[in-house]
Amino acid sequence: MKDFQRDLKPSFFALLSLPSTAMGFALCVQIAALSWILDTQYHLDIHEVGIVWAAGPIAGIIGQVLVGFLSDNTWFWGGRRKPFIWIGGLLAGLSMLALPNLGAIESGTGIPILTVAIIVALTLDLSINIGFNPTRSIIADVTPEGLKRTQGYTWMQTISGMFGVLAYGIGAWWGNYNLIYFGVFLVVAFSLIPPLFITEPATLVADQKKEEQGTGQSNWGELMRIYLAHAFCWVGIQTMFVYMLFYIRESMGITSDTQAGQIISLSFLILNTVGFLLPGPVLEPLSKRIGRVRVHYLSMALMALGYTLIVLLGTTPTMLYVCMGITGIGWAATVSLPFAIMTEKVSKANMGLFMGIFNLSVVIPQLLVSLVLGGIIQAAANKSIIFIISAITLGISAILWTFVKERAVARS
Repeated sequence: MKDFQRDLKPSFFALLSLPSTAMGFALCVQIAALSWILDTQYHLDIHEVGIVWAAGPIAGIIGQVLVGFLSDNTWFWGGRRKPFIWIGGLLAGLSMLALPNLGAIESGTGIPILTVAIIVALTLDLSINIGFNPTRSIIADVTPEGLKRTQGYTWMQTISGMFGVLAYGIGAWWGNYNLIYFGVFLVVAFSLIPPLFITEPATLVADQKKEEQGTGQSNWGELMRIYLAHAFCWVGIQTMFVYMLFYIRESMGITSDTQAGQIISLSFLILNTVGFLLPGPVLEPLSKRIGRVRVHYLSMALMALGYTLIVLLGTTPTMLYVCMGITGIGWAATVSLPFAIMTEKVSKANMGLFMGIFNLSVVIPQLLVSLVLGGIIQAAANKSIIFIISAITLGISAILWTFVKERAVARS
């Protein structure tokens, strides 16, 4: 074990964040480019775009839980999480490389473009799911409960969010195709190199002692409350990610494919800028003062407010950007605090499995958004329904989070 890991120095937290950053960057590329490519280059309608996006949640339902279970109970290539990070990162890079070449794949194989898009999206999401679970589980493996673990996930979101801003910046100013090719390089590099400098614990000795004392058991009642609250949050967020393009076209009267792509990229750039700036200097100190759970449900309420303001005022790009800044507060909390809250309510020996189960509260809502809400949104005359759905589900999430108990260690 290297000194910077033993002493839990900031440089270690930064390095530990890079594999998660790689998976997050791949997801940013998918969010920025997939709907745009399918709509502008291949002219798929809203429902067909939703079907393509459904491939990801299906991959997540299978991949996250399976990889979580396997990584808890296997050890090869010098770790339990690192091998899956390497495999997931490499496959994600190759899958991203296929995104700009869907037409060439269709021509070369004779497979219809919708089927090609589903296969590529499924492969990309499966790759991200193979890598994402271990990148988050390894943070819990190598950090103690309490402040240091919160710092680990805060660093993860800060670094990942910073590169997320870079992703949407590249998409806005240099185009989505340049974003994809840059993403291939970054995802592969950040997945393959940093794990070489991280030492995983061969056994989770500290947690085994807690198990013997009866204090390390998983709290299923609390976990179910967390899963349900997080699920409603992701219904709203995924609705925004998948269908925002169609809101922009109708509500703003944007007909240019390039301009629509730029508005989406700038909107998500603002969302992620707030998302990476807040966790360290704002959310972490607030969590120590009033508790993680309280900070989180207040953030969900602000995100619901941001979506409501888009419905009421978001008819110009400028107002949309302002509202996205408000929703970014909730985004900052969503991608950092729930992980820290959840990991302290489960047995560390099964962290990967529970992280995979936790991901079901993300992928099942995503599947609902793709297979059910897509048809509803397509049939709706007013596409403001997209953000009405988002506002309602985030409001429900905020209420449900109030029923999750705060651990005293979160404030210590």
